[in-house]
Amino acid sequence: MVKKIVIFLLVGWCNNALYAQNGTEFNTFINAQHVWVDSVFNKLNLREKIGQLFMVRAHTNLGKRYIDSVANVIKEDKLGGVVFFQGGPVNHAATINYYQKISKVPLLVALDGEWGLGMRLADSAISYPYQMTLGAIQDNSLLYKMGREIAKDFKRIGLNINFAPVVDINNNPRNPVINFRSFGENKENVARKGSAYMKGMMDERLLITLKHFPGHGDTDVDSHRDLPTLNFTRGRLDSLELFPFKQLINEGAPGVMVAHMHIPSLDKTPNLPSSLSPHVINDLLKRQLGFKGLTFTDAMDMNGVVKYFKGGEADVRAVIAGNDVLELSQNSKRAIDMIEKAIVSKRISRQEIDVRVKKILAAKLWLTLDRYKPVDLLGIYKEVNRSASKTLNQQLANAAITLLKSDSLLNALAYNKRTAIISIGASEITTFQKTLSERFDNALNFVISPNATPNDIAKVSVELMRYNQIIVGVHDNRKSPQSKINYSGTVRLFMNELASMNSVFCVFANPYTLAGLPGVEQCKSIMMAYQNSAELQRAAAAVILRKIKPSGKLPVTINTFFKYGDGI
Repeated sequence: MVKKIVIFLLVGWCNNALYAQNGTEFNTFINAQHVWVDSVFNKLNLREKIGQLFMVRAHTNLGKRYIDSVANVIKEDKLGGVVFFQGGPVNHAATINYYQKISKVPLLVALDGEWGLGMRLADSAISYPYQMTLGAIQDNSLLYKMGREIAKDFKRIGLNINFAPVVDINNNPRNPVINFRSFGENKENVARKGSAYMKGMMDERLLITLKHFPGHGDTDVDSHRDLPTLNFTRGRLDSLELFPFKQLINEGAPGVMVAHMHIPSLDKTPNLPSSLSPHVINDLLKRQLGFKGLTFTDAMDMNGVVKYFKGGEADVRAVIAGNDVLELSQNSKRAIDMIEKAIVSKRISRQEIDVRVKKILAAKLWLTLDRYKPVDLLGIYKEVNRSASKTLNQQLANAAITLLKSDSLLNALAYNKRTAIISIGASEITTFQKTLSERFDNALNFVISPNATPNDIAKVSVELMRYNQIIVGVHDNRKSPQSKINYSGTVRLFMNELASMNSVFCVFANPYTLAGLPGVEQCKSIMMAYQNSAELQRAAAAVILRKIKPSGKLPVTINTFFKYGDGI
């Protein structure tokens, strides 16, 4: 009879020809003259034209009063777009219909969907792998397919812009804001992955933005909280940070989002964020790199931009610097007032405002918003959770799994031997354990809290003496997988003990966490699974069960033991 016991210790790319048409055509299109654009433009007064430069924040999980307050801002300030955050797909679609109905000019509607709708709608839409996980994949056509699926989801609920992909090169493990959102540390790999993802979305006629120009990967300050400073030479920026942006701009990228960072080698003005610098935007991005698409600011309510430029001055400077679209101003009415005054005082050229407004209107025309139709609310949930998308999601996970170390143990695991399957950092039996237990006939599952006590660990250690083989899952349950895992010293010591035994380690956490697990390098078999999703857990289990062969390569260097490109 099969014996299965559970012990809980709960303590504490691609279609290049089509894309070339879509991308290059877009940038040519928005800089050309169009009858519809002129007809709309000629009906707008100055304040309404300025309003087209702004996108306001929207949620659908904060109640009707909040939704209506945003509607009032759109109507009163005649804003050009909306950026959606948390809520649900049906509520988002219904609210987008509402906002489009009341808007004088059809709206640009965006969402940060770096890993799909699930980035903001986590409980009701598919979350694809983080970009760091995708960085391990060797078949970039999978990222192209993902881009197309994400674009279909966006369009299904009425969105027309995805603020993605991130093409920052993350070569700083301490980066608090990019990190797992980057494809990794290698500029060519980042460019290839960003290209495939971008092309997939554009081939479904969804606008995208590369972010965060000119490169936010080597910072240890979160620009949401403060102004990071990049003290790199122009030569370093040209050879590294700017590389993916140059590549993808040459491939016809339609949008670029500019970061809030102080970069003295590009602009020596004290405390001036890159998002407010004419040298960074007008000179570098537009003139030197030849970018012809839409330039977006990062959120204008972030402390990195308003810390030194308060009271709406940041908005004025963002326009002077050359931005086409300002995202999430602290106060759009105040900003429009100040920009209007700056035009009257000739601090801002009215002709330049007209050029940018026509570009924005042309982008709306390219998106066919001149023939806008409300979103059909029936069947949305099912259609943004398609079986084809779920299959692709698992394929991406399978392709990311990276075998960092291996010996005969991994291939010699026997299904009929007494097997201990341990999930550390979990709060219940994991998908990883459930998948393995279906095949291992004599398995004992342990669940160990990140804060397990010495007494708890001692009990497990005694029990493990009865088992022939040990499989360990290292889990990070936090929503944002950080570079350091949140385990107690007791649990870390226990992991060191496990690593010295005949055990297989599978790490469902940020790859940088390996550097903070002393002794893990002595483990004979180590698999990197990058994040604690059900898909990655099933993929790692499939490797152990010899159903798939791991093909991923490490996208970042961890330490002297684990380097970029490692993978058996």
